[in-house]
Amino acid sequence: MLNADLVTPRPSLTHPGLLARVVERLGQGADSSAEVWRRLTETYAVDLDAVAALLPCAEPEPLWLTARAQSRQRGSRAR
Repeated sequence: MLNADLVTPRPSLTHPGLLARVVERLGQGADSSAEVWRRLTETYAVDLDAVAALLPCAEPEPLWLTARAQSRQRGSRAR
């Protein structure tokens, strides 16, 4: 069964300035980048590459960095 939302036209955001303002506005009330993506794509038809360029890159931290931070926390508790 098709999603009923697909037949409802959504306004498209193509101007980079407008897109940036909408992403900023949606980001103020969102808990994560995923929430911003969801809200944006439910409300507007957008160029996903343009949105990706506006949102911060979410790259996982390397394992060694996480382990190093944990060892520092343990060391500060021992003092």
